[in-house]
Amino acid sequence: MRFCRNLIGILLPALLFFLPTACLPHKKLTVVSAATLLEEVAQASYRQSDLRVIREGMPAYLLLMDGMVEAWPDNERLLIGAAQGYSSYASAFVDDEDQDYGRALYARAKDYALRALEQRGLKRPRDGNLDVFTAALSDLGKKDIAYMFWAAACWGNWIGLNLGSMEALAELPRVELLMKKVLELDEGFYYGGPHLFMGILYGSRPKIAGGDLAKARAHFLKAIELGQGKFLMANIYYAANYARPAFDKALFISILQKTLKTPADEIPELTLLNTVAHHKAQKMLDQAEEYF
Repeated sequence: MRFCRNLIGILLPALLFFLPTACLPHKKLTVVSAATLLEEVAQASYRQSDLRVIREGMPAYLLLMDGMVEAWPDNERLLIGAAQGYSSYASAFVDDEDQDYGRALYARAKDYALRALEQRGLKRPRDGNLDVFTAALSDLGKKDIAYMFWAAACWGNWIGLNLGSMEALAELPRVELLMKKVLELDEGFYYGGPHLFMGILYGSRPKIAGGDLAKARAHFLKAIELGQGKFLMANIYYAANYARPAFDKALFISILQKTLKTPADEIPELTLLNTVAHHKAQKMLDQAEEYF
């Protein structure tokens, strides 16, 4: 709790210091300085294992990101950073407990991510027919991988909490095309993230809508291989989106037990996400009898 107050104590004076400069010609230089500070804060948070500290401190970080985007609305790096922040916060701390709030956070993440994609040259990603979207994707390449990956992830998370909306579901083919492009360019990006995404996609949909548990399993295993078993959130999704719909209780339990036995800090920059994975694994194990 003390660290949380210290985090806010660091960030809010910075915000107050930078606010008066918003109308000056050198506003963008101010934003760059603030972004450098926030990048260091983010790097420190990745190595943090106290989830309460992060949960209570992150809203201040997100507010600062909002302010910087408002000051420099066409900066693609700020936009994708803000998208990652909102999506990560929702995924780690919100959507399991408050789906309405999760929808709002993912909507903000999606908006920022798609604006970042537009700055990279993918104009009006939400509009036009699918053929136009597919043709526009051909103009993006390896230099755009991070933007495509995080845009697809944020967009997909938003759809995942809006499955009752036909409008949201109609956008899913665009998300799938985006991630398939990333998969084609670099399957190992972010610890095998493209394979993990495709595993979730195939594992979470009914067969009539394109779901395929065999394909889901293959993608999950490839993601785990590419992440060398150190990115523990891959295990969580494998259990939830393959073992559970396949009614494989033994596999479900073994995956989650293995997750809990793997230290969260084997890769320091994954400490936070792996700690989240530990908490989710324990919760899923506690509910195993309900699932099966």
